[in-house]
Amino acid sequence: MKTRNGKATSYATAAFLAVSLAAGTASSADLVISNWDGYMAKDIAETFKAATGLEIEVVNHATNEEVMGKLMAGQGKGYDVVFVSSPFAEILNHQGMLAPIDKAAVPNLANLYPEAAALAYDPGNAFSVPYTWGTTGLCYRSDVVKTAPDSWMNLLQPSDDIKGKTTMLATDRWLMAAGLLAKGYSVNETDPAKIDEAKNLLIEAKKTLLAYDDTTFYSKLVSGEASLVHAWDGWCNYGITENKDIKFVVPKEGSDLWVDTIVVMKNSEKQAEAMKFINFILDAKNHAWAAENILYKVPNKAAMESLDPKLIEQYPNMGMSPAELTKYELLRDLGDAQKDYSRAVSEIKAAN
Repeated sequence: MKTRNGKATSYATAAFLAVSLAAGTASSADLVISNWDGYMAKDIAETFKAATGLEIEVVNHATNEEVMGKLMAGQGKGYDVVFVSSPFAEILNHQGMLAPIDKAAVPNLANLYPEAAALAYDPGNAFSVPYTWGTTGLCYRSDVVKTAPDSWMNLLQPSDDIKGKTTMLATDRWLMAAGLLAKGYSVNETDPAKIDEAKNLLIEAKKTLLAYDDTTFYSKLVSGEASLVHAWDGWCNYGITENKDIKFVVPKEGSDLWVDTIVVMKNSEKQAEAMKFINFILDAKNHAWAAENILYKVPNKAAMESLDPKLIEQYPNMGMSPAELTKYELLRDLGDAQKDYSRAVSEIKAAN
């Protein structure tokens, strides 16, 4: 199962680890692929080899920050294909570390929804290919809350019956997004005064929280420890699997569009083989695996149309259309403003 927890590993620590690992990561495989644990089929190596004759080695990373530290420390050497969220793909591209996507070698790009080939951070899929996409919102126990939530303020200033029974995502971008959206600002806001406004709202909200939680929030809903949580749509589905009274809603103020991408490192000596891997993933059957098993929407029209309709009935957010998703704001590389976000989150976490 993928995690988005970006706070656990600092760049400095990750860079140190990367240098340590770099010396020992020589691989005899045709491709070295870094991905989140459980984010591809377990038999991917076998099925890819059967289809292409190529062997792959899969290396797991826990967070975007962890793999970014490794890539930056080694200039991408030692890796051929990497899965990262879109703002991090943007950073890698700005650093000149990504190979262009060879469109002729990836004919299955035709399976993508038109919206997935026109995302603002990489229109035309010049340097990245989207793997999964979704949004963030409120996941709640409909049999417990007195009123169904429809606003970020239901989370940030909860009613008395759910105080102490709410959780928020800890990762910088998503924590700040909740505060910024509640204030009517962009999820990519760079005005320091507006960032401070969101920070102050989130500091007050902290007094009502059960916890910051990026990994077990849906379990807390299932057990009844929490009544309302801040959640990625796909992860809310894990709770729905265990309790049909768990629901997901995007607040009326809006939300973000997150995209996890596949990129090829410029320093890879196996770029042609890497393009074969991307083409293999974009095959409808192979890409449908992600939707069927990790319950995230995939931006592959052919794959989504192949799903059993019962999956959409059980997990209504799986039926969100590309047009609905893309009306939300893409998370973008913040540039220098990332420091303001990191400072604000540090102050929130340190506040009493």
